[in-house]
Amino acid sequence: MDAVLRAAGTYFILLLIFRAAGKRSLAEMTAFDFILLLIISETTQSALVDGNNSLTNTVLLVVTMVGLDIALSFVKEWVRPLEKAMDSVPLIILAYGVPLADRMKKSRVDEADILSAARRSLGLERLDQIKFAVLETNGGISVIPKDPEPAGRVTV
Repeated sequence: MDAVLRAAGTYFILLLIFRAAGKRSLAEMTAFDFILLLIISETTQSALVDGNNSLTNTVLLVVTMVGLDIALSFVKEWVRPLEKAMDSVPLIILAYGVPLADRMKKSRVDEADILSAARRSLGLERLDQIKFAVLETNGGISVIPKDPEPAGRVTV
C-alpha cells in the first residue's frame, strides 16, 4: 500500500509541476529538455521504489500511475471545469496579423514560434498573412491563414 501512495503522490506532484511549466514546455523539446526529462524520471524513480526494486513493486507502480491517468481522463469528461484547469483551453495568440503580446508572454511563445508553425503548415512567410494563430492544449500552434485578396480582373 505504501508503494501505491508514493506512486499517487508522485503522479500528482509531477502533474502540478508540468501544468505550471505550461503547454509549450513539451511541445517542441530541445536536447536539453529531453535530458532534463530523463533526469526527472531517474529522480522520481528513487522516490517511488524506496529500496524495493522487485518486479512486483515496479508493476504495481506502473499500474497505479497509468490507472490514475486513465481515471483522471474519465473524471475530466464528467467535470468540465476540472478539464479546463488541468488541460487548459486553446488560446488565440495572434489575431489578424497582430501578436497578442500579453498572451504570448504568459504562454512563453514568441513571433518566431508562430512564423515557424506558419511556414511548416502552410508555407506562410509573414505574420500579416495569418488570420489567427492558436496555441492548442497540446502545446502546438495552429495557423489559420487570411483569405487571399481577390485578384483584379484580368482581361485577355
